[in-house]
Amino acid sequence: MQPVLNATVFIVDDDASVREAMAWLLRSRRLLSEVYDSAEAFERMLADPASGLAGGVLPRQAGCLLLDVRMPGQSGLALFDKLVERGLAEAWPVIFLSGHADVPTAVDAVKRGAFDFCEKPFSDNALVDRIEQALAASQQRLEARQRKAGLQARLGELTERERDVMRLVVEGLPNKLIADQLDISVRTVEVHRARVFDKMEVKSAVELANLLREL
Repeated sequence: MQPVLNATVFIVDDDASVREAMAWLLRSRRLLSEVYDSAEAFERMLADPASGLAGGVLPRQAGCLLLDVRMPGQSGLALFDKLVERGLAEAWPVIFLSGHADVPTAVDAVKRGAFDFCEKPFSDNALVDRIEQALAASQQRLEARQRKAGLQARLGELTERERDVMRLVVEGLPNKLIADQLDISVRTVEVHRARVFDKMEVKSAVELANLLREL
């Protein structure tokens, strides 16, 4: 699998030996990582203005979390629920690290949106493979979100009349019927249609319809 550039693996585990072993393993596979000894420490990072994520801002760079299920203080599950609520678990997929007794709980978390879970002790190669898949998923999700934001920005540039014409173009109506429905001339429809295509950066009604389906 092609590595995702500038992606970070966030290791959240209260066991120092696990953090150190995971960080070493990831370095050996040329993956960047950051370690946190508690859910609270990870939340402080998110709240730090220097992180660029304070105030609920979603990330621009791909990443994923390796999150221990059981930790002193706030559990990994409680942190996961907060990440889901703010949309961060979608942008940065979560892989739970669980002991045997925690497997049913981890499975339930996967059903609620976690990317996967790995039972301790885990296979290094299998875990890194899943991490790379999670980072690829993160990259795809962030790119999709950026495309959607760009599309919404382009839609915001349309005038009300251009939106009316666009809606009827997508429905497949010819210019003459659009003109009749909107009580305007065919030439005016042609002008608005051309402006819609230009602003939405498409060359055909089919391409326009496919673009709008992304929303």
